[in-house]
Amino acid sequence: MWDVRYMSAKAVQISVDRALLARIDRDPQTKKQGRSAFIRDAVELYLEAKRRRETDARIRTAFAGHDSEILSEVESMLGGQAWPER
Repeated sequence: MWDVRYMSAKAVQISVDRALLARIDRDPQTKKQGRSAFIRDAVELYLEAKRRRETDARIRTAFAGHDSEILSEVESMLGGQAWPER
């Protein structure tokens, strides 16, 4: 069954070294959903993780001027937080 979210997707050509392509092709998820969907999911995960790191960095910067106890508490919360799955 087709995933309608990607019906208007733009085809792109990328280069991937042979070793990485072999790892992608060996992954069971690739066999289940295909390379394109696997790579799409990987890119989405990467971009979301990057956004979260940037948000954490902004929070740390915002609290950097406060006393060390508050900064320590913020660091503890950031380290222990669980980001919801999309």
